[in-house]
Amino acid sequence: MTEKTLRQRSGSKCELCAASDNLSPYQIPPVITAATAANSVLICQTCNDQLSNPESMEPNHWRGLNDSMWSTEPPVQVMAYRALSMLSKKESWAQDLIDMMYIEENMVEWAKEGIPEDSDRLPCRDSNGAVLSDGDTVTLTKDLVVKGANFTAKRGTAVRNISLTDNHEQIEGRVNGSRIVLLSCFLKKQ
Repeated sequence: MTEKTLRQRSGSKCELCAASDNLSPYQIPPVITAATAANSVLICQTCNDQLSNPESMEPNHWRGLNDSMWSTEPPVQVMAYRALSMLSKKESWAQDLIDMMYIEENMVEWAKEGIPEDSDRLPCRDSNGAVLSDGDTVTLTKDLVVKGANFTAKRGTAVRNISLTDNHEQIEGRVNGSRIVLLSCFLKKQ
């Protein structure tokens, strides 16, 4: 019954990349209840294989997320956010899509539940020692001159939907429409 509903909802295409071959229901982890259309997506075998093994994710395969991220279906939004989050560690275009994406906070929380953590990376902490994660909102604790952008980021400015970098003392975020790197010691998690 779930597969039939998913096929109708998706037009018999992968809800993430729009492929039409080798489709099957994918229940979104963590699995708490039986599979339903509300907690599943219809995806192709390629998407399934790459989601099961994030290290094997081929960035060009996921370019279709540019379209699927605008779905009105919460399970599709969650999986698009997850896939983009996993890709954003290596692909800047993925983070740009996350920044444009409209997704409710409760859906972001659901999406984050299934994103694998980098266990070998030191946690990024704000000025109070709170651990920062991709997608968090932070506030600047002092005025910061932004080199090369000709403006000063004012104390109290909220930076939404941050992304972590390879350096555990820095984050990336959008301030005054510019994507900049900020030192975490000048930020406070909201």
